Amino acid sequence: MSILIRGGTVVNADNSEKADVLVQDGKIVAVGADLELPTGCEVLDASGQLVMPGGIDPHTHMQLPFMGTVASEDFFTGTAAGLAGGNTSIIDFVIPSPQQNIMEAYKTWREWSQKACADYSFHVAITWWDESVKKDMGTLVREEGVNSFKHFMAYKNAIMAEDETMYKSFSRAVELGAITTVHAENGEIVFQLQKKLLEMGITGPEAHPLSRPPAAEGEAASRAIRLAEVIGVPLYLVHVSTQDALDEIIRARNAGQRVFGEVLAGHLMIDESVYRHPDFEYAAAHVMSPPFREKHHQDALWKGLQSGNIQTTATDHCCFCAPQKAAGKDDFTLIPNGTAGVEDRMAVLWTHGVNTGRLTHEEFVAVTSANAAKIFNIYPRKGRIGVGADADIVLWDPTATKTISVKTHHQNIDFNIFEGMEITGKATHTISNGILKYADGDLRVEKGMGNYIKRPAFQPMFHALEKVAKANKPKAVKR
Repeated sequence: MSILIRGGTVVNADNSEKADVLVQDGKIVAVGADLELPTGCEVLDASGQLVMPGGIDPHTHMQLPFMGTVASEDFFTGTAAGLAGGNTSIIDFVIPSPQQNIMEAYKTWREWSQKACADYSFHVAITWWDESVKKDMGTLVREEGVNSFKHFMAYKNAIMAEDETMYKSFSRAVELGAITTVHAENGEIVFQLQKKLLEMGITGPEAHPLSRPPAAEGEAASRAIRLAEVIGVPLYLVHVSTQDALDEIIRARNAGQRVFGEVLAGHLMIDESVYRHPDFEYAAAHVMSPPFREKHHQDALWKGLQSGNIQTTATDHCCFCAPQKAAGKDDFTLIPNGTAGVEDRMAVLWTHGVNTGRLTHEEFVAVTSANAAKIFNIYPRKGRIGVGADADIVLWDPTATKTISVKTHHQNIDFNIFEGMEITGKATHTISNGILKYADGDLRVEKGMGNYIKRPAFQPMFHALEKVAKANKPKAVKR
């Protein structure tokens, strides 16, 4: 199948140019002015539009079993909704239960993901430790193309990774050339504050942000960064929601440490007042972790994105409908944590980032696709409009408008955290694997159209202590 995109402005993270783009057999084969039209080729008129790499959402949870229920969005509906918003790839999470064999969990997620209609890859969470975990991490990196491992510093008595587990996992990642990622919240602080609030009779969603204060995120971010520094492993902090955590990232990066930050579209736009809404369903629909924060944190996060100290944007897309959220009607700790966003991320960021002057067109591409592709080692296959890259392309009309609504979105959830938001700038066409899968509101997808993307390991490293010990080894003295 061939597609010629004609008359648009190609935008990459490093430049923009007026050019046509020719797609054949799932790849970009030519980028240039006035390209010749091959026989039988479909033509898309991109006049007045931008031609950009398809979005990469590096943080989603499709079909996740969590807190006694299962997320309502599966890999088909979730990737379809993503395509409607201009996203062509996701990186989801394999999350083994405590003591569950991680290869067994990985195979389960791979089975679920077979119905995806856009490309996908996986981070794998390390929730416990023994020698089998160490061995399986090697198998995942060397044979399955997994180059990132997740560590939950929250959710005590469930999937929280203790410091010992993190130390051993971080050390193994160094050996394998993998990157480590963390959900940075102090799980003990959260656990104790949850108990205290319930004892005080504060049981509704308004207790959720009170139990997860900014300091709990800042402390965990600092601890993870320091541990990564000692070991010498690259670290990626997911869903940074506070200035506290951002300050820790900036300090580490200024010291030369390889630390990366991710921010959610929701954390840039929504504040914690939603948890004090008198309607339980409304307030509970916003319960996620970390929670939405006071407005001054949003200002800091935007500046972090603008300065390059936060490199990626994501959604933590994890859908639970009102009947599922109702499990925590009398106890906020039982409300399943998660909100949606995979369909809306790019339009929200364009409207409130590009249209406000916070981000250039090129910076938008960087934070929605190119940086994630680089950090997780699939660039320039993904995240770039260039010859040889996968034909994952979004045609973007910067003047098109719409109102975000649960009534019109494609996400399989009964609530939208951006409900009523007027956006200017949206995807008109999305090409994935060289196939036009979304065109002017028409989703043209079937189950199984997506591909699993292996991500190569980085160059294997040495434990930082080994380097120091070698440098300080006593020299032999001649007698």
